[in-house]
Amino acid sequence: MPAARAVGAVTFGRACLRVRGDCQNTASRPRARTSAIAAPRTRKQARPNDTAPTARAAGIASLEILVDTREQYAYRFAAQQVSTVKRALPCGDYGITVAGRLVAAVERKSLADLVSSLINGKLRFALGDLAALPRAAVVVEDRYSQVFKLDWVRPAVVADGLAELQVRWPSVSIVFCETRQLAEEWTYRYLAAAHAWAMTEQAATNRIGIPAEANETTTAPETDPTTAQVRAWARATGIAVPDRGRLHPDIWQAWRLAQHQ
Repeated sequence: MPAARAVGAVTFGRACLRVRGDCQNTASRPRARTSAIAAPRTRKQARPNDTAPTARAAGIASLEILVDTREQYAYRFAAQQVSTVKRALPCGDYGITVAGRLVAAVERKSLADLVSSLINGKLRFALGDLAALPRAAVVVEDRYSQVFKLDWVRPAVVADGLAELQVRWPSVSIVFCETRQLAEEWTYRYLAAAHAWAMTEQAATNRIGIPAEANETTTAPETDPTTAQVRAWARATGIAVPDRGRLHPDIWQAWRLAQHQ
């Protein structure tokens, strides 16, 4: 073999050995974790999978929750000790009664429904009706942070509108519960707590609660007038009321005040 060719072969062989050694060294090194793989804590924050507790709320063995007949995709409360009854409610989507009077209600909202009802003014009237109850709240099936990601309405308009309504009716809380499952759990525990409160403050609830039935033809207890009776009383006293439909909470309050004079 010529000397030049032998030198070249040796040089080529050493290069191969160096390359092979580099490959082996690279393979033996631990690979760095790429940023595409999220840590467990990050995954849990991005996709929460919270398990709702199964303990009885407020120690109540079985709670009866009224579900408004106009409520679509209603909560079933399958994981809670709850029995549901469909009934036309004067306000709210879910409620509880004590001694035949509606003492607490919860209005359910998706974020889209919350924003649209805020813009068209329906949310203002809904909160006004809820404020006539001893206890009431609005539950939203989303995060508050999603308000600032809206692209079809200015987020500041929505945030300011919600703040104004909360100041106007401070007794009606607006609660963001992140998911539908958590909103259902919160609704159950809120109504259970309200029921426990109403049982200890029954004198107050009898004075400020409103009849649970919204139907004028429903037979009510002697102490609870029907909507038709209150409508007739309002007209006799010179208060303008519509011919049909619900009466404004102010009309009911005026009737109660007149009975205690």
